[in-house]
Amino acid sequence: MKKNHLKILLCALLLTVIVSIFSVTAFAADDVASAIENTWTAAQTQIKTVVDNVVFPVVDMILAILLFVKLGTAYFDYRKHGQFEFTAPAILFACLLFTLTAPLYIWTIL
Repeated sequence: MKKNHLKILLCALLLTVIVSIFSVTAFAADDVASAIENTWTAAQTQIKTVVDNVVFPVVDMILAILLFVKLGTAYFDYRKHGQFEFTAPAILFACLLFTLTAPLYIWTIL
């Protein structure tokens, strides 16, 4: 039992030493904030296009599928137990409404 704990401790120590040897420390040159702002302004239109045309529709589709699946399971639970649990479908519906309307105002916030 002690040998097993000792092996695990030595492996963890060896892993820690290897990670610390091969890690590289990165230091910021002068002004990191201006570099980030310049990168954002250069890629802003591309990022907006991809997010508006790819990311939000994919999230909307996933939430819509989850909403309909949850409504179906809630209906079958209602038929089985006589009580309709609408918390999860309501949360999914609110998230779906948020993501459907997000492209209209999200870029003014950011």
